[in-house]
Amino acid sequence: MVPSVAALLVSHDGGRWLPAVIDGVRAQRAPLTAVVAVDTGSKDDSPDLLERAFGDVLRVSGATSFPAAVGRGLERLRERGETPEWVWILHDDANPDAGALAALLAAAAEHPEADILGPKLREWPSLKRLLELGVTISGTGRRETGLERGEYDQGQHDEVHRVLAVNTAGMLVRRTVLETLGGFDEQLPIFGNDIDFGWRAAAAGHTTLIVPDAVVFHAEAAHRGVRRTPLTGRHTHYQERRAALYTLLANAPGRRLPWLVLRLAFGTLLRMVGFVLVRSVGEALDDLAALLSLYSHPGEVRKARRVRREQPGADERRAAPLLSPWWVPYRHGLDFLGDLVAAATNQAQDVAERRRAAAAERAPASYAPRPGPEDDDLLAEDTGLVARFLTNPVALLVALVVIVALVAARTAFGSVSGGGLSPAPQGVGDWWRLQVETWHPLGTGTAVPAPAYVLPMALLATLLGGSPSAAVSAVLVAAVPVGLWGAWRFLRVVGRLVVFTGASRWVLLWGATTWSLVAVASGAWSDGRLGLVVVAALLPWLAHAALGFAEPAAERRWRAAWRVGLLLAVGSAFAPVLWVLAAALGLVVIGAAALVVRGAVRDRSVWGPPAAALGLVPVLLAPWWLPAIQRSAAEGLLLDTGRLPTPTADTLDLLAGRLDGLGAPWWLGLVLAVLALLALLPRATRIPVLVCWVVALVTAVLAALLGAVTFDLAATSVDAGPGVLLLVLQGTFVVAASIGAVGLGVETIAWRRVLSGVLVVVAAAVPVGGVVWWLGSDPAIGEGIETDIPVYMVQSSEEGPEHGILVIRGGVDEGLTYTVRRGDGVTLGEDEVTNLTAEDADFTAEVRALVSRPTPEVVDRLGASGIEYVVLPEPADGDVAAVLDATTGLVQASAEKRTTRAWQVDGPLDGSLLEGPVSWLRVVLLVVQGIAVVVVVVLCLPTTNPRRSDR
Repeated sequence: MVPSVAALLVSHDGGRWLPAVIDGVRAQRAPLTAVVAVDTGSKDDSPDLLERAFGDVLRVSGATSFPAAVGRGLERLRERGETPEWVWILHDDANPDAGALAALLAAAAEHPEADILGPKLREWPSLKRLLELGVTISGTGRRETGLERGEYDQGQHDEVHRVLAVNTAGMLVRRTVLETLGGFDEQLPIFGNDIDFGWRAAAAGHTTLIVPDAVVFHAEAAHRGVRRTPLTGRHTHYQERRAALYTLLANAPGRRLPWLVLRLAFGTLLRMVGFVLVRSVGEALDDLAALLSLYSHPGEVRKARRVRREQPGADERRAAPLLSPWWVPYRHGLDFLGDLVAAATNQAQDVAERRRAAAAERAPASYAPRPGPEDDDLLAEDTGLVARFLTNPVALLVALVVIVALVAARTAFGSVSGGGLSPAPQGVGDWWRLQVETWHPLGTGTAVPAPAYVLPMALLATLLGGSPSAAVSAVLVAAVPVGLWGAWRFLRVVGRLVVFTGASRWVLLWGATTWSLVAVASGAWSDGRLGLVVVAALLPWLAHAALGFAEPAAERRWRAAWRVGLLLAVGSAFAPVLWVLAAALGLVVIGAAALVVRGAVRDRSVWGPPAAALGLVPVLLAPWWLPAIQRSAAEGLLLDTGRLPTPTADTLDLLAGRLDGLGAPWWLGLVLAVLALLALLPRATRIPVLVCWVVALVTAVLAALLGAVTFDLAATSVDAGPGVLLLVLQGTFVVAASIGAVGLGVETIAWRRVLSGVLVVVAAAVPVGGVVWWLGSDPAIGEGIETDIPVYMVQSSEEGPEHGILVIRGGVDEGLTYTVRRGDGVTLGEDEVTNLTAEDADFTAEVRALVSRPTPEVVDRLGASGIEYVVLPEPADGDVAAVLDATTGLVQASAEKRTTRAWQVDGPLDGSLLEGPVSWLRVVLLVVQGIAVVVVVVLCLPTTNPRRSDR
C-alpha cells in the first residue's frame, strides 16, 4: 500500500526560486496526496505562482513565523478532512530532485521505526557542494554537519544513518509525531527549529534518519542574507545565535545547566574576539546581543524546559549520543587560528602574483619557466610530506640554519643580562606597573615615561606565563628564525616583482639567511641590544607589508597602511630612529612620485596610505613621546635603547655592518657591500637595484646627520643611535645583492657563467662566516651585571622604595659620581627612564654635603629621601670613608669585600618624597593608546566571511 503524503510548502518572497521548486514538486515520481502552500506576506509574485500551480494558497501576514506557518498548514489539512500519514515540508528555496520523495518513502518502508527522515542537501545553484546530511549541535551552540567546508558530493556519505535532526527543507515527518510534539517551537521563529524539534523527538523516543539517496537543492536564502523577512531583519546572525543558545538551554540536561550557562557566557566573549579578529564587528555585537537578550529573559527558558519535561515519555538521555562530541569546539578553534594565520600570511603576495601572471602573458610563447618552489609542490603533490622534505636540499638547509641558530643562541636560554642588556624584572607586574605609572620611584623620583617597548614586552611576558625573563629569552632566541622567515617571504615576492620567473630557491636561501644574521654579525645580539635585535627581525616583515602600497586596489593599499603603521610602531617602540628613517624615505618617495608621475600625487589613495602609516606611529606611541618631550627627555627619540654607553658606528662601521668594537670580522660586511655594488651590472634588474641604492643613500645621509648630534645626559654624553640605520643599510645591501643574483640568472652575456661561479663562492662566505663566528663567540649577555652591593642590602631594598641604597663611586681626586638603587635594581625598561632623567640638583647638593661636611641634618634628609644604606664600592676612597665614619647618624655596616665600605642610616626612613603627582595627560594618552591598538590590530587583520562556517 502506498503511504499518503501531503506536501507543505512555506513561501516568503521566493519568486526567484519558486518556478524551479514548483517544477521539482510536480516532477516527483512518488505521488502526493495533497499540496498545501502557505505564503507569509510575500511582496513579489510568489502567491500568484503558487495559486497557478496548486490552486488554493493560504495567505498569512509577514510576521507569521515558520512554526506558525507549518501549524496553519496542518490546520488547513484538517479543514479539508485530509489525514495523511506523512507530511513533507518544503521551503520556497529548496528544489527537490525528482526522486527525492520516493527515496524518502523507500527508506521509511525499510526502516519502519523511523518517524522523521531528511534528504541530502546540496547547494543551489552549484548543485554539487554538500550542505547537510543531518545536523546536530555542539556544546557551544554551533550547528554541526560533520562535513568539511566546501566538500563536494562524490557519494562518500551515501549511507542511511541515524542523526539528531534534519533540515526542515525536505523533512518528511509522520503527521502524528509532528502533532504530538506540538510542532515547531514558536520561540524559534525561523532558525534552529529543526535541531530543537529533532532533539525533542529523540528525547521522546522517535528516530530520525538521513537518506542520502534523496537530494534537495537548497539556496539557504535567509541564512545567506539573500532575502530579508520581518523575522530576520537586518541582523540574521543575531537570530541564528539566539536560536542556538535557546535550543541548548531549553533541551540540555538539568545537571549541566549551571555549567552551560557559564560556558555560553564565556564562549560568547571568545567568539566576539574571534569575530573582531576577522573584522566582523557587527557579528560580534550580534553574539553579545543574543546572549543578553536570552539571559535577560530567563522565564522563556524555564517555560521551555517545563514543556519538555511534561512531554509524555521524554527522557533527555536518549538524545545524548546524537549530540556533537565534546572536543569538536576545540577543533574548530584550532581551524580558525589556522585560517587566520594562512589568510594573514598569504594576502601580501597578491600583487606579485598578479604581476607575475601579467608578465607571463607577455612572455614569448616558446618560453618555459623553470619550476619554482610552488611548482615543485605541485610536481610532488602525490608524495608524502616527509619524503618531500628529505629530498629537498633547500628545505634541509633551512632546517639546518634554524637548528644551528638555536644552538648558537644557547646563551640566551634562561635569565640573561650583560653588555647593553639590563636584567629583566622579577614579575610581569613590574612591567605593567612601569607602563601605567605616571611617576616612578626610581632614583629620587621621576616623571619620565616608561619606554614604549615596555608594552609589547609586557604583553609577550603575559602570554608566556608572566615571566619577563622568558620574554627576553624568547626574543633573543627567536630573532634569527623569525627574521629568516620574513626575509624569505619578502625576497620571494620581490623576486617575482622584478622578474616574472622569480628568484631561485638558492638565492632566497642565501638572502634570507644573510639578512637574518645581520643583528648577530653587527654585534647587537651578543651585546644584548634588545631593541636592535627586535628591529632586525621585524625589518623584512615591515618591508613585506610596505609592498602593499603597490596594490592596484585602493582598499588593499589602505589595509597595507594599517599593517605598516602597526609594524612601524612596534619597531619604533624598540628603536625610535626607525620612524625618523621611515619619514625621510617617505618624503623621498613622494618627491620622486611628484616628478615622475605627477597625477599620482593628486590621488589621495596613493599618498594617503603611506602618510597614514607614518602618522599612526605617533598616535600609538603618544604615551611615551609626548610626556618625554614634556619632561625634557626628548633625547630618547634619537637614542638606541639599552644600558649606557650605547655603541657607536663610523663610516667604515656602517659599510661593514659592525657596531664599534663589536660583531663579526669587518670584511664580511664589506663583501656584502661589494656584492650590492656588483648587483648593478645585470640590466634586467638594474632599476630595482638602483631603488635599493636610493634607500641606502637616504639611510647614509641620515646617519651622517645623526652622527653629528651628541646628547649630554645626567650620567654621560652619548651620540644619537646609529644602530637602526646600520641594520637597514645592511638589509638594503642584502636585497640589492639578491635582486642582482636574480638578474644575473636571466642574463645571456658570455661572462655570466664565470662571474656567477666566483660570486657564489664569495657570497656563500658571508652567511657561513657569520654563523661560524657566532658559534665561537662569547656573548656579553651571558656575563651578567656585577654589583658591589652586599646581598642583605639588596634584599632590604626590595622591601620598598624607602629602603634605597646610595652608591658613591670614584674618589676625591678624579671626582665622585653617585647612583641610587631601589627595589631589585635598574631593570629592563627602567634603564631608559633613569638614563633620560635629569640630575636632581637638590639631592646632588645633599650628597656633596655628605662627603664633604656632613651634619646630622644631612643624614636626616637622606632618610627622608628613602636612603637606608650608603655604599662605597671597592676600591673605596679613604678620605671619603673617613668622613662618613665620623658622621653622626651613620652606622658602619658589613660588606662582603674588605675594600668595599658601607654605612646604614640610623634614623627613620620615609619614601613620601618619592611620590609625585599624577599626570592626567599620560592617563588619557594610555587610554587612547589602548583603544587605538585594538582598532589598528582589527584593521590589519584579513577580512573573512565566517557566515558559511559559523552555522
